Amino acid sequence: MTVFNGRLAMAAALVCLAGAASADPSIDMVEPVTRFQGEMAAPMPGSDLPRPQVDNTIRFEPVQNFEDMFLRDDVVYLMRHGPTDWDKLDVPNVAPDECADQRILSPQGEKDMRDLGTLLAYNEIRFGRIVVSQWCRNQQTYDALLEGYDAVKPGIWSNTPVETDPELNLLLSLQGAESTTELRRLVSEWDGEDADGPLLIISHFTNIQELTEFAVYEGEIIVLDPDRNNRVLGYMRLKTAGPDVGHFDIDAADPLLNRETEAGETPRPN
Repeated sequence: MTVFNGRLAMAAALVCLAGAASADPSIDMVEPVTRFQGEMAAPMPGSDLPRPQVDNTIRFEPVQNFEDMFLRDDVVYLMRHGPTDWDKLDVPNVAPDECADQRILSPQGEKDMRDLGTLLAYNEIRFGRIVVSQWCRNQQTYDALLEGYDAVKPGIWSNTPVETDPELNLLLSLQGAESTTELRRLVSEWDGEDADGPLLIISHFTNIQELTEFAVYEGEIIVLDPDRNNRVLGYMRLKTAGPDVGHFDIDAADPLLNRETEAGETPRPN
């Protein structure tokens, strides 16, 4: 397992992973070529850093260039909320802040997002601005990430601009975004100027897929480059992340997805 204790150290380690691989593909190529895979972990025993109780790692795969993913402030980290409890679906027409009537993070999902925050903090990844959907699972994701960061570097986000934006709400839901126009604008206009890190956006599967055509796991982050027409540079997700029953074919169709509500409507997972 590769352990990174800083963005520059991580970059150096990835250079070693590249070995004698072919030269970087041109940014004009239509089909990107993956050359690297890596993991970010907590400090090894015996290091001069305190070791948290984190039994997970972050796996990442730059599509083109790891330096673009981790060493620039002018990129965007577009994230889906953390793992949720799929035994409970959203009540039809539930409002974004009605937590009792919607799917929320599972206890494991809360732990996963705390671990993700801790691992990001240990690996010197911080954000210059954070924008979050109003939905409870997204707000819970932010809170858990913050708790994980604070376990390593208390107060690290104290000066980071954080806001809740209804335009990131679940696409076409009650009080949701009508389109991804505002999400696209938010990504496209980010230049990282005077920011101490990339922009972090915490939204939903439907919004992310509509914008990027990527199907992302719960808690997964994809990195976008506004300078290249919002090209996807790569992804990051916990080693334990996996497909959910709402958007991926897991042993064929799960009965949960075919269950109709009392109102006669099929719940729309997100």
